[in-house]
Amino acid sequence: MSKIKTIKINHIAKMEGHTGFVAHILDGNVIKAKMETKEGARLIEGVLLGRDYYEAPIITGRICGICPIVHFLSSAQAIEQAFRIKVSVQTVQLRKVMELLQIIHSHALHVYFLSLPDFFDIENDLNFIKKYPKETKAILRVRQFAIDMVKLIGGRTVHPLTMVVGGFKKLPDMGKINKMLVSYAEILEDALLVGEFTRKINYPKFSRKTEFVSLYNFKEYEVLCGDIINSEGKKYKVKDFYHAIEEFHHPFEKVKRTAYRAKPYFLGALARVNNNFDFLNPYAKKLWQGSGFPIPSYNTFHNVFAQAVEIVHCLEEINKIFKQLGKIDQKNTQVKILPKAGEGWGAVEAPRGILLDYYKLDKKGKILEANIITPTAQFLANLEADLKVYLPDIYKLPIAQRRRKIRTLVRAYDPCISCATH
Repeated sequence: MSKIKTIKINHIAKMEGHTGFVAHILDGNVIKAKMETKEGARLIEGVLLGRDYYEAPIITGRICGICPIVHFLSSAQAIEQAFRIKVSVQTVQLRKVMELLQIIHSHALHVYFLSLPDFFDIENDLNFIKKYPKETKAILRVRQFAIDMVKLIGGRTVHPLTMVVGGFKKLPDMGKINKMLVSYAEILEDALLVGEFTRKINYPKFSRKTEFVSLYNFKEYEVLCGDIINSEGKKYKVKDFYHAIEEFHHPFEKVKRTAYRAKPYFLGALARVNNNFDFLNPYAKKLWQGSGFPIPSYNTFHNVFAQAVEIVHCLEEINKIFKQLGKIDQKNTQVKILPKAGEGWGAVEAPRGILLDYYKLDKKGKILEANIITPTAQFLANLEADLKVYLPDIYKLPIAQRRRKIRTLVRAYDPCISCATH
């Protein structure tokens, strides 16, 4: 009688939060491939109930120290929709800059320090840094640029202070922004250097056709507003997509999961590049085209390169936005808030994919219902489906080598278990 073989990794390091992995293989067939989330539930949605509307973005921003901006913005969007408030164009543009900066400094950390060493079979990041000092210094300059600008616009790097429902409490000084933009060309050159470095990696040969889902607005590479589109071109309003996906919860698991049309789906940089390739800025598009990778790419490992491409795109977009903005109207800070009963949906592209927020509020602006669907909670099933296809090719390898390859695929997704177990 055949015996089931078990592959188990108790902890996968170099990612946000704590998770392990277990697989069962019978006669070469993978009958189970499961990510084991080991982060405690924080019950943020329950904490929100009964609170005033303006507290929601502040609280949800605490879900993650890496992505507080996106949690704030998705929450604010949902509340503004519930109150039927339309913020100014300037507010939208400055929020978009903050979102782009969030993507840059998150991607810079993940691409270079958490994921790239896997492809060189280097376990210790310090050895990776010593081997590639030029690229290390370049990515650190890029990330520092993003962090400094977040601080300039938001008041501080982590959990910015200036953003509020309806706009900003305080607007940045355009003179200070222009001083920072003096170094734009050098920072873009640094990002391109790291992009080329990432492009030349010998990525594993892997392909599994899946559904890619991202924001889309017919005009630009959307990260903040717009509709939601899948890789077949089917478009949804945010509210409709929220109702189209199914949320479910496995017994003894701390994370909610989702399915789209009863199937797993992929979010994040690769999904955005696949669905919005035509809207990439020139240097970013040229970087991808130089790789020879197809569009769409169904190789999950290419998500790492897609993140490097997005770093370049986001820098180009920030420069473009400030050129168009010209100056900042210091009187145009925040629209007047008039609480009313209603419900609203928000959707923002977090570095790891679409973040969804839903709120129902009473006439005084108190929160009656809240639901947050994070990117990692949405793509965990897709990650497991990838692992199920990938394992037959590697399960006969020596244990240490097999573990490295499993971790490489997991980390290519850039999961955030802290967000998933909010």
